[in-house]
Amino acid sequence: MSEPVQGGRHRRPSGAEPALGTEDVLGTAPETAGPAKHASPERARRSPWNSRRDRIIAVAIALVCLGVAVVVWAGSDSRATVSEQAPPQLGTIGAPGKVPGSLTEAWQAPSPATPTPVTSNSTVVTGAGGEVDGRDPATGAIRWKYARDIPLCTIAGTWSRATTLYRNGDWCSEMTQLDTGTGRRTAQRDGDAQPGGGLVDDGSALTAFTPTLLSTWRDDLVKTVEYGKVPALINADKQPRKDCTYGSVAAASNRIGVIERCEGDPGDRLTVYKANGKEFDSPEVIYSAVTAGKQARLVGMSGEAAAVALPQQRLLVLYGPDGNQRAAYPLTVPDADLEQDPPSGVPSTSTTNNAVYWFTGSKTIALAKADLAPLWTLDGALGPGTTFCGQLVVPIKGGIAVLDERTGATIRTVGVDRHGYAGPVRLAASGQVLLEQRGDTLVALR
Repeated sequence: MSEPVQGGRHRRPSGAEPALGTEDVLGTAPETAGPAKHASPERARRSPWNSRRDRIIAVAIALVCLGVAVVVWAGSDSRATVSEQAPPQLGTIGAPGKVPGSLTEAWQAPSPATPTPVTSNSTVVTGAGGEVDGRDPATGAIRWKYARDIPLCTIAGTWSRATTLYRNGDWCSEMTQLDTGTGRRTAQRDGDAQPGGGLVDDGSALTAFTPTLLSTWRDDLVKTVEYGKVPALINADKQPRKDCTYGSVAAASNRIGVIERCEGDPGDRLTVYKANGKEFDSPEVIYSAVTAGKQARLVGMSGEAAAVALPQQRLLVLYGPDGNQRAAYPLTVPDADLEQDPPSGVPSTSTTNNAVYWFTGSKTIALAKADLAPLWTLDGALGPGTTFCGQLVVPIKGGIAVLDERTGATIRTVGVDRHGYAGPVRLAASGQVLLEQRGDTLVALR
């Protein structure tokens, strides 16, 4: 007769030996009739914690591990980084319906790392030394801070973020992307850029300019294409012309344009290639056309059009999507305006919903957004202009000019005291605040 089941297990008759391995498999020690056996004193004395030598070895290993951790931390980027974040802003106070009749300085801050004012998410970004600050547009108060013990090269405002390039050694090779509203780091990569080069974006990709190399990243800072003399080149045949030098760069609609100067060409060359290719080390060239002269300057790109200034011919030449010349217009600007490539390789332009505005150095020329055909010219300008309070404003000597965007006619002027500064001015707006980049200083006007 079989024994009844209790608790899901069979009872074993009293005094019977357990089946081999039955209780052990279930994780329970077999029952024994005798008293429990204890470990012998000799076995207890063999514990490693009872040996003085073993304890010393364990302590030494722990100290070594701690020392290695301290050394790694001491030399890491984290130790040399300060990140003080802020809660998101609720929103910018709306701008008035038209440009105010007077503007006075609300605050200013040193910002040599911003070629143009950087503002988004109700924050103005400044950069000096190794520190990036997110400021309140109305007061200039610092809301968040990001700082490193290496110098900044430049900052660009893209995708509602501030993309920074830090210099490490001879290269501006360390990219950090910060949310402009909070200062939170959103991405970080190593890049290839030389000091003095600028950043240009088309809304979908960001390109760093150097005289021999162009590097492009998408919004998560994953590199999409390299063009030119690539460091540590593996496959030389993937670059079309790796021994040329570059004069200026522009971008629009997933296209990057560059003026190349190559030995053997009768004139400078305009090359346009895709910003997002299949392989980052193999640029997909859309077209490459030799221009009619030297000292060419790429003025801008819009859609599939490109505009190139030829100083020797005094022409503004427009190219279509296939690289063929579509039109040429007389270019009446002083020789000094175009005798050198633009600073940092990036033309001084701004874009609104209706036009592209090009600052030549002494004039602002409005170009139609569709095909870059010239619309009008403003003499005596200090920069390309921006939209403020729903109107186009352009910096001029002694203040700003409020213009009719269709015709370029001056509606009125507003005086601004720049305290003796007479150089180029780049504008941006944040709500009721107009921002002026005056050389190495950012100034807020209200």
